[in-house]
Amino acid sequence: MIFNTSNMNESEKKIFYIQNMKPVMNREALFSDETGNFRIPAEPEKFGTVRIRFRAAAANIDDIYICMENKEYAMHEIGNDELFAYYEYEVSLTDKQLHYYFKIVTGFETCFYDKAGVCDKRLGWYDFVITPGFKTPDWAKGAVMYQIYTDRFFNGDTTNDVETNEYSYIGDYSRKVEDWFKYPAAMGVREFYGGDIQGVWDKLDYLEKLGVEVIYFNPLFVSPSNHKYDIQDYDYIDPHIGRIVKDEGELLKEGDYENKNASRYITRVTDLENLEASNRFFAEFVEAVHARGMKVILDGVFNHCGSFNKWLDKEQIYENQQGYEKGAYVSAESPYRSFFKFFEESWPYNYHYNGWWGHDTLPKLNYEESPKLYEYIMNVAKKWVSAPYNIDGWRLDVAADLGQSGDFNHKFWKDFRKTVKEANPEAIILAEHYGDPGSWLQGDEWDTVMNYDAFMEPITWFLTGMEKHSDEKRDDLRGDAYSFFASMRHHMSRFQGQSLLVAMNELSNHDHSRFLTRTNGNVGRVASAGSEAANAYVNKGIMKEAVVMQMTWPGAPTLYYGDEAGLCGWTDPDNRRTYPWGREDLELIEFHRDAISIHKHNKALKKGSFKALLGDYNIIAYGRFLEENIIAVALNNNGTEREIRVPVWQLGVTDDDIMESLMISQRDFYNVGKMEYKIQNGDLVVSLPAFGAGIFRKKLPV
Repeated sequence: MIFNTSNMNESEKKIFYIQNMKPVMNREALFSDETGNFRIPAEPEKFGTVRIRFRAAAANIDDIYICMENKEYAMHEIGNDELFAYYEYEVSLTDKQLHYYFKIVTGFETCFYDKAGVCDKRLGWYDFVITPGFKTPDWAKGAVMYQIYTDRFFNGDTTNDVETNEYSYIGDYSRKVEDWFKYPAAMGVREFYGGDIQGVWDKLDYLEKLGVEVIYFNPLFVSPSNHKYDIQDYDYIDPHIGRIVKDEGELLKEGDYENKNASRYITRVTDLENLEASNRFFAEFVEAVHARGMKVILDGVFNHCGSFNKWLDKEQIYENQQGYEKGAYVSAESPYRSFFKFFEESWPYNYHYNGWWGHDTLPKLNYEESPKLYEYIMNVAKKWVSAPYNIDGWRLDVAADLGQSGDFNHKFWKDFRKTVKEANPEAIILAEHYGDPGSWLQGDEWDTVMNYDAFMEPITWFLTGMEKHSDEKRDDLRGDAYSFFASMRHHMSRFQGQSLLVAMNELSNHDHSRFLTRTNGNVGRVASAGSEAANAYVNKGIMKEAVVMQMTWPGAPTLYYGDEAGLCGWTDPDNRRTYPWGREDLELIEFHRDAISIHKHNKALKKGSFKALLGDYNIIAYGRFLEENIIAVALNNNGTEREIRVPVWQLGVTDDDIMESLMISQRDFYNVGKMEYKIQNGDLVVSLPAFGAGIFRKKLPV
């Protein structure tokens, strides 16, 4: 029972509480967050004003205070509806960050509310945060992204294919793969399937029909590997995935592993005709993508480069080429000597340099001792987000590893952000990062991260009981809704709101096993289990559950190419299989199209508030809401059908409202026909099939 004491004075309230015992505060109704629902504007300017709002059950609360800077300020009620009362406080900002939380009082009962939710005793770790002036690109909030590992997507231009014996790398020759469907070799960095930018261009109709809004490329710059995280030249797109207009020279002869003799390769990757043609082609490609209303993000590998890099030139590729300076490996007089840290004075051909994690193929860049290198990379950062290339952002590889100290790392990324945002204010900066990203997400470095901790990992553990590499199985975590929501609550709190809404939410990528393979619950890698085992006993119902979550969770849902077509694979390199053109799982593709369409056509799924609603063994439910767009999501990860009661009143749905299903999925098929549900005592009551998921929306009057 809810009592109304709002019209009583303090003496009357005291007598009332003594006579009627302590009233029950409706804690499930309490809510606030950092979205535009409860912070207006959501991304306030420096020295501006912001209105902060809080929600409580109607006629249930005596007082609500916003607590900031060690002071409490009473909030005033601004309105109410059938279920809730709304409170507000206006704050005048400076240019400094502001932390706050809420204190709620009813009679003798007091609790607090912060980013972790309701608590009786605050830990002090979960304050809401406002960083005046910190904005993330609006286009990226909830944007549907698609990650492409270029060599494995589609071969649109066979004239630029890497040839067998074109050069040597890590002890063996480059290999041209003739069978598109061959599984990647266990040591496959030297094998090439021929995928290229032309291939992506050829498939833009497919991507657009799928619903993709942003293409994120693994590295595209000149590099000897198929993964291209060992960059050879930051100034140019690799002609092997771009354009080769001058193709002279010889392949290496059997027994010759000296790349200084790889004249075909040298022509292809050092001749300016090829390099400039590839850059022009890429600029035209980006223009074509933009014409479709889509964006392009490039992978920036700035912690290390490759041993083939023109600044080092360990392979002596550039040593005798016109227009190139001597590399730091070749000569002590090289203008690039300071770009790397050498441990001994042993030139010429000094191999005593610092490699990232000891890998001599990945020389670590020596920023602290080289202002010239620092300036060069800042110019690279600016170049590609500017005309004529106009990319829409950077994904930063191993971003926390850059530099030799934490202080320097933060300085670098502050300067990087300033450089990029001055050139293109709408460019996004997102980093690869494991662990707490909070210190980089203060508004002056990264916009966001690849969301492992607050998306990929908790979802994988809950739905499959598997670690994201398929290296470990935890039956105790599979279906554990309490652990799932606790983990999500903690890790999501490490983001400010504007960073969370643009976080890259992936189920799979080039560093981890394919999610569909994880659904088989088997530990394995290609070297120990073989490639075929990654395809065995997979559960498409669990995959669909995961996609439903991906399309309804806060952040930018990011597909790894081929996941939508049923591609399997253990962790690297098996996760880098080719897209299965002609062998696609067409039902799974249609499912993705429909799930993406639901995501794109409901603004609550892009920018709305999130609220956990229900957790039981192998069952979870949550909601997203923004203004009148109210979405409820429920999952049944059990092997049998279950009835679920979802307390949608917490989203603002009343018994007079109708909810309609937008999608209900299960193992073998799915349904997007709309079914209507009458609310029962504040609950949406649904029966979900085994390994099923449902998306439901409040029906609005016609």
